[in-house]
Amino acid sequence: MAEKVLIAGNIHQDGLRLFEQREGLSVEITEAVDEATLAGLARDVSAILVRSARISAAAIDSAPHLKVVSRHGVGFNSVDVDALTARGIPLAIAVGGNAVSVAEHTFYLILALTKHGGDYDAAARHGDFSYRSRPLATEVSGKSLLVIGFGRIGTRVAARALAFDMEVLVYDPYVDPKTIRAGGCTEVTDLHAVLPGVDILTIHCPLNAETTGLVSARELEAMQPSAILINTARGGVVDETALYTALTQHTITAAGIDVFVTEPTVQDDPLLTLDNVIVSPHCAGVTCESSSRTSRIAAQNVLSALDGSIEPEFVVNAEVLKHA
Repeated sequence: MAEKVLIAGNIHQDGLRLFEQREGLSVEITEAVDEATLAGLARDVSAILVRSARISAAAIDSAPHLKVVSRHGVGFNSVDVDALTARGIPLAIAVGGNAVSVAEHTFYLILALTKHGGDYDAAARHGDFSYRSRPLATEVSGKSLLVIGFGRIGTRVAARALAFDMEVLVYDPYVDPKTIRAGGCTEVTDLHAVLPGVDILTIHCPLNAETTGLVSARELEAMQPSAILINTARGGVVDETALYTALTQHTITAAGIDVFVTEPTVQDDPLLTLDNVIVSPHCAGVTCESSSRTSRIAAQNVLSALDGSIEPEFVVNAEVLKHA
């Protein structure tokens, strides 16, 4: 029987070309996101490549021939990993596909906030060049940046910060301190001890039981009033209610947010009413280059899994490979 791949969400043509080059492989693309439709479409597939749709246990159970689920990205909280693991099915992620894009977007948010880009743009458009006589912008050189999560993205953010002559602190209990020091950074073992001296806090960790609410009222209240928070990781890592309070009471000065607990955002989201916040629609990892790169990695993960040759570094539940 010919193998079939279900692609939930459109991907870049470069990824599709890899499938087109494989003989005996059929591809179906759907924009459906509801569980029932996906479960119906998955009944005869060998692989699912998914962008943002939720792949539930019901969808997984409906696919008796399923051999792999491949995420178009590195986050996987929308996929029921336990259901896959129970059946010995690997969940592959596009390792390295968007790391550069997210790191660059992080610095876009940092610079937009520290340089007051929106204020200066508005002043120039209104001919208010006297605005320059009351400087608002600050330099990042010499400032301290705390990076939470020193993986593929966090390491790239740190390297860019060092190029801006920033002092880089890293909090990641799962990374050897020698690795952090080798990257020119200072390891942090007590998060709360360093928060009062941090100028900018940027988050680059996954969302899980351990990191949900990692930055809450306690952490925000420990920071200095001039501090800035950047979140390009996952919405649930930051307590949004506590963040709103911190921004309105000037516990911290500003925030750059690419990810939210509720996506798409709702119009009455209080964070969207603040002028000391810059937001973007969960697009930090989406550039022309990363779209091509991520689609190719995600597609190749499918093909490698079907061939039984996928590398463990691309698999979230790599333990299932031992039993394959």
